[in-house]
Amino acid sequence: MQISILLTTVAKKSDARRLATTALQQRVAACIQIISGIESHFIWKDKKSTCREFLVLAKTTTRKLKSLETLWKKIHPYDCPELITLSGRAASSYARWLQTSVSR
Repeated sequence: MQISILLTTVAKKSDARRLATTALQQRVAACIQIISGIESHFIWKDKKSTCREFLVLAKTTTRKLKSLETLWKKIHPYDCPELITLSGRAASSYARWLQTSVSR
């Protein structure tokens, strides 16, 4: 079964937790991981920037992906949020659990 992972970054752990909690409450993701301690380097408004961020990974079904993306766009604290989708196959038992988790 195909699954999707939507990833984003935020500056505050509280923002990462809000993204996770809201997605789980609305059943548009089955599992969310928050990874701390990443260092991002990027160009923003023609200036090189570096900052500490939290990486947020949400696992969902391909069918729920658009709903998750729409939700995160609405509540994300950044003006231009990074929303990147990775797609792939999952073990059948994990995929069944994921499907059940977002279908209730």
